[in-house]
Amino acid sequence: MKDLRKRMGTFVVTAALALGCAAPVVLAQTAGQDVKDAGTDTKDAAKDLGHGVAKGTKKAAQGTKEGTEKAYDKTKEGTVKAADKTKEGTEKGYDKTKEGTEDVAHKTKTGTKKVVHKTANATSDGANKVSDKTQTPPPQ
Repeated sequence: MKDLRKRMGTFVVTAALALGCAAPVVLAQTAGQDVKDAGTDTKDAAKDLGHGVAKGTKKAAQGTKEGTEKAYDKTKEGTVKAADKTKEGTEKGYDKTKEGTEDVAHKTKTGTKKVVHKTANATSDGANKVSDKTQTPPPQ
């Protein structure tokens, strides 16, 4: 019985070593094939993408040409109308700007006077407080 156990142990160790050495070779072949397949898939996808882009570009170019011609005509019509409206709007805007500028100038003048008076009063009050603290108290 002891002899059988000894042989069984040797057999298990030998089998494990044999399988352990063969496994990397099998895995290396599978990994190499996976890399090759991935390269082929990438190449095919790039070709399909190139064909799709070419077809889409041709359609887009034709559509752009037609759209550009329509846009040119509409722009030409709209430019004449826009020029007239701009002229009218500019005249109105000038008048409103002039009125607003006069109003702002008056309010700025008034606000500045108020700020100057408040600043002068605050400065005077601050000076009085400082001078009260700097006087030496009378001896007792």
